[in-house]
Amino acid sequence: MALIKAEDLQKTFKIYNQGEGIKGYLKSFVSRDYREVHAVEDLNLEIDEGEIIGYIGANGAGKSTTVKMLTGILEPSGGNIEVDGRNPNRQRKKNAMNIGVVFGQKTQLWWDLPVKESFRLLKEIYEVSDEAYDQRIEEFDEVLQLSEFWDQPVRKLSLGQKMRCELAASFLHHPKIVYLDEPTIGLDVAVKERIREFIKRMNREEDITVMLTTHDIDDIEDLCERIIVLDEGKKIYDGELDSLVNRFTSRRLVMDTRSTESIDLDLEGINEIEQEDGHIEIVFDREIISASDLMREVLERYDVLDFQIKEPDIESVVKKIYNEGLEEE
Repeated sequence: MALIKAEDLQKTFKIYNQGEGIKGYLKSFVSRDYREVHAVEDLNLEIDEGEIIGYIGANGAGKSTTVKMLTGILEPSGGNIEVDGRNPNRQRKKNAMNIGVVFGQKTQLWWDLPVKESFRLLKEIYEVSDEAYDQRIEEFDEVLQLSEFWDQPVRKLSLGQKMRCELAASFLHHPKIVYLDEPTIGLDVAVKERIREFIKRMNREEDITVMLTTHDIDDIEDLCERIIVLDEGKKIYDGELDSLVNRFTSRRLVMDTRSTESIDLDLEGINEIEQEDGHIEIVFDREIISASDLMREVLERYDVLDFQIKEPDIESVVKKIYNEGLEEE
């Protein structure tokens, strides 16, 4: 049974269009012109317990709006939504006890209190026992090194320190689901690595489901096996990360030969051959011809000095999707 389930989920906002200048301002007192913006449209989701889902798309695609509906902050305009068997908006308090949330630019900590006091308050709010609290803080400190700034007020923390605290706070009560909206934005490499390791550990050891929205390619590649791509409020891809990469990029066989003559390979599955003197790159579709079969053909016909297979990268795929979009299969 799916832990998160949405059917034909929709969220529409009315945006006020004010005319230009004083004339438009005065006209607004008599009548107002609105247009509808479909932030999320006919979205169907099923996420099982223990998954880490990458929820990606360009700015304005509807990612944060979806998360806000799943957390109960926003009420859907249409469709059905269930999180652990509950309607998150109508049963917001019960839903909140079983979820954790990190919004990249917003805090759940108390600005002027020391970090440890914020966590003690969260302990009481979520009714975490003393024994469980001590154990979890020790676990969190092992990966996130919270003790370095445990006694400092939140307002004096650096961005990286603050995000480590936010992440630990969202997992403090061992929720079933944690929503992470841009959790590594603006952080340095070392802090990002700690945060990713912590997320993987909580998912692996506590079976906590994670829904991650991010623009960071490394977050997607390191954490997510399944991704959902949103474009203008509509789901355009839902599946394995590797399948998406394979669908939108081809492999390359890169080699150097002794000969400068034009290479001639009349084989099915070869999309393109680029050649400059003895340096050759063959773009091929591995669904049609395998790398080993291609290499065998090449070695039989040409004197190869060196070769390598270049694998496609997730960054090029995501850039392509953001810039051009894609159609559902």
